[in-house]
Amino acid sequence: MTSGTPTIEPDDGSILTPDISASALIPSAEGAESEPDAGKLAGLLGEHADARHVALVGLFILAVLYTLHFAQAFILPIVLAILLDFLLSPVVRALRRIGLPEPLGAAILVIALLAVLGYGVYRLSGPAAAWVARAPESIATVKQRLRSSGGAMEQVTRAAEEVEQATDLDDSTPEVQIKGPSLSKQLFGGTATFASAATVVIFLTYFLLAVGDLFLQKMVTVLPQFKDKKTAVRIARETEAQISIYLFTATLINVGVGVAVGVGLALLGMPNPVLWGVVAGVLNFVPYLGATAMTVILGLAALLTFEDTTQALLVPAVPIVVNMIEGNFLTPMIQGKRMQMNTVALFIGLVFWWYLWGIPGAILAVPMMAAMKIMCDHIESLAPIGEFLGD
Repeated sequence: MTSGTPTIEPDDGSILTPDISASALIPSAEGAESEPDAGKLAGLLGEHADARHVALVGLFILAVLYTLHFAQAFILPIVLAILLDFLLSPVVRALRRIGLPEPLGAAILVIALLAVLGYGVYRLSGPAAAWVARAPESIATVKQRLRSSGGAMEQVTRAAEEVEQATDLDDSTPEVQIKGPSLSKQLFGGTATFASAATVVIFLTYFLLAVGDLFLQKMVTVLPQFKDKKTAVRIARETEAQISIYLFTATLINVGVGVAVGVGLALLGMPNPVLWGVVAGVLNFVPYLGATAMTVILGLAALLTFEDTTQALLVPAVPIVVNMIEGNFLTPMIQGKRMQMNTVALFIGLVFWWYLWGIPGAILAVPMMAAMKIMCDHIESLAPIGEFLGD
């Protein structure tokens, strides 16, 4: 079997080549199945489910969550590599059509991606390190600026100091300082962990791109029933199509957000506008929380940079305006109704993956939940979950 479109051998010996076009993968309204039935979820527990079965399922779910949290260093690079495979596989296929074999096309893409990331890290590492080094003293500076601005903030600060002095009964009491992990450690988990994870992502992404559909073919081969083989192909193809389009369009949109924020900050005289533009583009992958975090970060940085409070307040207004335009006009126009999900479910999922994997989990939350929705839509017993995740 070649590495092209996977063929599936049904029980009668004939060969079925699945239609992998996007229109064939998305069921039409005329051929749509019946509405999802929440009662089918009970089928996962068996016909004679009792409290013991429910408890076992609950323990299994808790074990999965525990494994996802404590095996983050192992699972997260694999998830990231799979998402990169979804994003870059169409490009590898396009290179194959013009005569480049998949291993060579995958190598070209991975090397180009590493070159772009390496150049960006080289140019931005200096300004980023300078801002991170200023972080400890920045808190005191911002507090002093807010205190000097007068008004209600000064009264609140004075009241807090009086409460602190009233509760400080014994000056000889030793002070216990609990130092949390640094910002870089929260982002990357340490240099050695980050380097090992990056190595896994690079090599696994290359192997996934180089083998093409071989992994899917092997998975289809081991499935026992023809119906399961067909479902697996449909899930894999639709997931790849939807996730690759989403990641590509979201990347373009976030690049535009980063450019707009960088240009706006440059016009206001903010130092290192390219750095802040990159940070804005990356944080915009996190729905809701990313834009808020960027506004707060820029507000604090502006208070450290400008003496004029009015000018400092104009800086966080830039990402607010840009994100309002992006969220209300640009994204709906480009994305349309593709990948629209239940807002409540999306926010809960975002908080869930943030809790499990931190910042990387929040960035990857949307594509992972979208892949889960596609899988649930194609498995009858899980269809109610897919219906809940959808808009």
